[in-house]
Amino acid sequence: MESVNLFYFITSSVLLTLMPGPDIIFVITMSITQGRKSGISTALGLCTGLIFHTAVVSLGVSLLLQSSAVAFRILKYSGAAYLIYLAYLAFRERNETIGNGNSVSLNTKRLYFRGILMNILNPKVSIFFLAFLPQFVPQDTKNSSAVMAVLGFIFICQALIVFFSVSFLSGMLGEKLIENRRFSKSMAYLKIAVFILLGLNLILDIF
Repeated sequence: MESVNLFYFITSSVLLTLMPGPDIIFVITMSITQGRKSGISTALGLCTGLIFHTAVVSLGVSLLLQSSAVAFRILKYSGAAYLIYLAYLAFRERNETIGNGNSVSLNTKRLYFRGILMNILNPKVSIFFLAFLPQFVPQDTKNSSAVMAVLGFIFICQALIVFFSVSFLSGMLGEKLIENRRFSKSMAYLKIAVFILLGLNLILDIF
């Protein structure tokens, strides 16, 4: 793989990861409302989900989603339903103490699996990978699937670095804001609103 192509790929990947989108909004929200550990656990889950999408694209399965409207809609609506379910759970937990260290440590595993499921149930990620990765595969490549798998791995690595950095900064912001009692209560409703917005975005393409 040419070094120039790799440089452009990494640069493009970082810029795309930093753009406002469901994943980074989810990480920021969890970091602010529940601390950086929760944000990092969520980021790990989301990036683990990217392994699935990388495999799907490398094996050509994502072509099925692109060509089959039924398969795409089933996965899309399942993802939206899951996000609405998370909004419901956040509503039930709205009166629990926000920013409690013990609470966060007990929920990191659950947040990790939520991140995985949220990512896997978003068919737009596979479609994005299918459109993005082949652009950086040299035309004379004999095994394009292997090259796309490597590119997917590099994308995941840079996404982890970006998400971890965002989690750390957002967590610091959350620690400052949590001292404000009024804002502390409103953060619970912020999390509910974000889940609903992400669910609607999956269906309506709001952003």
